[in-house]
Amino acid sequence: MNLAGYVIKRIMQSIPLLFLVSIISFFLIRLAPVDPLAELRLNPSITQETLDYEVQRLGLDKPVIVQYGLWLKSFIKGDLGYCTTGERVIDKLKERIPNTLLLTSVVIILTWAVGIPLGIIAAIHWRKPIDRLLTILSSIGMAIPSFFFSLLLLLFAVKTGWFPTGGLTSYNFSEMNSIQKIGDIIHHLVLPVVVLFTISLSGLQRQMRGNLLDVLQSDYVKFARAKGLDENKVIYKHALRNAINPMVTLLGFEFASLLSGAALTEYVFQYPGLGRLILEAVMKSDINLVMASLMIGTIMLVAGNLIADILLKIVDPRVEAV
Repeated sequence: MNLAGYVIKRIMQSIPLLFLVSIISFFLIRLAPVDPLAELRLNPSITQETLDYEVQRLGLDKPVIVQYGLWLKSFIKGDLGYCTTGERVIDKLKERIPNTLLLTSVVIILTWAVGIPLGIIAAIHWRKPIDRLLTILSSIGMAIPSFFFSLLLLLFAVKTGWFPTGGLTSYNFSEMNSIQKIGDIIHHLVLPVVVLFTISLSGLQRQMRGNLLDVLQSDYVKFARAKGLDENKVIYKHALRNAINPMVTLLGFEFASLLSGAALTEYVFQYPGLGRLILEAVMKSDINLVMASLMIGTIMLVAGNLIADILLKIVDPRVEAV
């Protein structure tokens, strides 16, 4: 099967997954004992007629299965509906998705640019001081909860004033020139990137170290060394190529874990991303917004796994796309 046919097949296979995710998510949300109109009901200036209109507009007066059917019909048409606040869901997503993609893309690039070389260094210097030091540091990174680490860095930013404590841009962002705007965004990204980078780096570095150690113990590597090949050629031409393949398949899962881990990090730093939007929507039981956000997140996960599979096929043509 050629690459184009494989991509089309994977996209078709993802449709039942999206359908299943939508069913589970919708009914779990509706089972939650939260009134989507709770804020409106507590507002004394809102009339009963307005509340009745909102109930009909959101379909809350219909059975759950009917509500799901109406939502699915609208979603297929591309109409994501309205939030409980009256804003269009599509407008909220357009505002938040680029921010989350920016954050996760920066973290993934930094993590792979640093984690792979560190894993290689640790494997080459197995049981030496540098390997033990990297193992200890990675263990610490994996043991720190992202939420707790975010709070520590937030406290550090408040005490020192060196970094912004929330948002993506400063209040005077519109008055800056292009270079200042880029610098301001980078300044706001530092803390959330550090949190997600630290957590992701630890696992990636240890995985790369383990993969390369396994390959270095294989028979063909021992045979290459016995033939007198240069050690660098044995490691970087023969062993590394096979050790890197399993890492490529992890790319899609790394993307998904960043989306889930970014939710709490975004919430702590008040970062205007998709994860924070989902958390806020769940707490308000905003069905249309939650469903649209979850579906977008699922699509991003499927896309991440698909990209990982394509990269694996490019890195190692021996892998058959089935």
